[in-house]
Order: sequence, then structure tokens, then C-alpha cells
Amino acid sequence: GIGLLPDLGRMATLKFKTGGDAILLVGGPGSHLGQSIYLREVLGAEEGAPPTVDLAKEKRHGDFVRSLITSGQVSAVHDISDGGLGLAVIEMAMASGLGAALMPMTHEQFFGEDQARYVVTARASEAEAIMAAAKTAGIAATRIGVVTAEAALKIEGGPAISVAQLKSAHETWFPA
Repeated sequence: GIGLLPDLGRMATLKFKTGGDAILLVGGPGSHLGQSIYLREVLGAEEGAPPTVDLAKEKRHGDFVRSLITSGQVSAVHDISDGGLGLAVIEMAMASGLGAALMPMTHEQFFGEDQARYVVTARASEAEAIMAAAKTAGIAATRIGVVTAEAALKIEGGPAISVAQLKSAHETWFPA
């Protein structure tokens, strides 16, 4: 029946939805820069091995995130791959026109391309329950920031950059 259909108004997509939503990292912090976009494009080096892939971990983390989506606990979801956590958050902000205020991070945490990781957003009131459910499932999940109405990316202790500037850089990079 109709009662079994998901609430499409609350369906999780790439876009941030609401200022004040908690931004959570599921799967643990990044640490792997070998063969990463950051290493190649920013540091001009191509070295190290790519991140290891643990298919059982990928499935466990993916199933957990899928359960958050089907239960309506999260409003936005993005996997972390090329470009790491930083690019995932930037893409979510560009898609929505909203911004993000993030906790301080190392370059490895921000640009690491470690596998089986996701950025999700949820109502602030849901964040603790999601992190507790992750802990029960043996999956690392931490609050890393908040969605902001101001369309800018801000990392605590550092300068802010507007989503418009990020979008311009993102869209002109390939043609240039």
C-alpha cells in the first residue's frame, strides 16, 4: 500500500537540506593520501599505494548507511572517494547552495581517500542516536560539523571560502 512508500520529501540526496543539521562522518577519519588527488594535484607527487579495499567493511558500512536512509534518519548522503571528505562536503554544499562549518582537521583527515566512509546529515536531535547505533554496529561515526545557511565552507580556526568561489573553481578546472 501507499503507507509503505518512502516519504519522498525526506528522501536522502546529495544536497544539504537545512541549516543547523548535523554533519556526521561514518566510517572513521581519513589517513590515506597515497595516489590521492590531493597528493597529485596539490603536492605534485604520485607515490604510495592506493587505499586498501575491505569488501566486508564496505558492505557493513553501506548497509548501515542504507538503513539510515530507509528509516528517514538522514537527509543527505555522499560517499567519500576521490578527493576525500573535503570534496564530498564541497559537492554537497554546491548542490544545495548551503554551507558547512567543520571541526579542525589535518590534511589527511580532510583529503584522505580511505574507503568505506560516508558523509551524512541529520537533524541535530538525531545525531546522538545515529552515533550510538553506529557504535553498536562496530562502525565509527562522529559529528564533524554543521550545515550553515551561509553558503560558505568554514573550518574552525581557518578562513572561510564561499560556495560560489568553490563552484567557480570546480567548474573552470576542467576547461582550463
